[in-house]
Amino acid sequence: MYRYCAGRRDYSFFDGDAARGRRARCKPVPISLAFRPMAAHSLTLDHLVVAARTLEEGVAYVADTLGIEPAGGGAHPSMRTHNRLFGLWGRAYLEVIAADPDAPAPADGRPRPRLFGLDDPATHARLEQGPYLAHWVARVDRPRELGLWQRQYPARIARVVPMTRGDFGWRLTVPDDGALPAWQGAGDGVLPSLIQWSDARHPCDALPHGDVALTALKAAHPRADTVREQLVWLNAAHLLELDAGETPALVAEFDTPRGARTLR
Repeated sequence: MYRYCAGRRDYSFFDGDAARGRRARCKPVPISLAFRPMAAHSLTLDHLVVAARTLEEGVAYVADTLGIEPAGGGAHPSMRTHNRLFGLWGRAYLEVIAADPDAPAPADGRPRPRLFGLDDPATHARLEQGPYLAHWVARVDRPRELGLWQRQYPARIARVVPMTRGDFGWRLTVPDDGALPAWQGAGDGVLPSLIQWSDARHPCDALPHGDVALTALKAAHPRADTVREQLVWLNAAHLLELDAGETPALVAEFDTPRGARTLR
């Protein structure tokens, strides 16, 4: 929370944890930030998510459509998933994700639900038809702190889970049941998960972009007004062209050396 510190004569961030067992500390922040809602800061598109039954199927779908090859990826042991990454222009990338058949069983014998709804029977049925553009992830840049934002608005933002892969560390919003994020029961992949990277490093720094640029991200949803309300609250509505439609759907349009291409 923000509190006026008389000794400094300014508004400062009050560290509530510090009050347990020792004197609380006031951390100075610019007064211009003290009363600015967290959602007043625009989010950035971090990456797109293509779900697949297997990595091989997902990689083939993206490579055949966009004419580029993956150049990164790995395993997420805690989520029992693995991925491959494709670089895009503009510090964004595309992730192909699938359940990892070689993931070790958790020590306590209670596996956590896989992220992005990969354990959902409806997702399994959809994947029987082939890989598809299932979701997207928006980046929360500092000085905002994703964990603090979530604690302030737990009804709006799912629990933040720390994750690692290789040298990269990040925190991602993941509902406890592994489902896709939703607001008032509406989401279905159209509302983004939120991510914050642990430091300045980003996967795009090591990914060739292959002259492929995302030109538009479009979506349809039968409850478009409800979805749009949450996008506006997140200040992410500028990242997505949303219309009403009978079924939820995501479509990404790209400019490639082969011409215009679409993933859906």
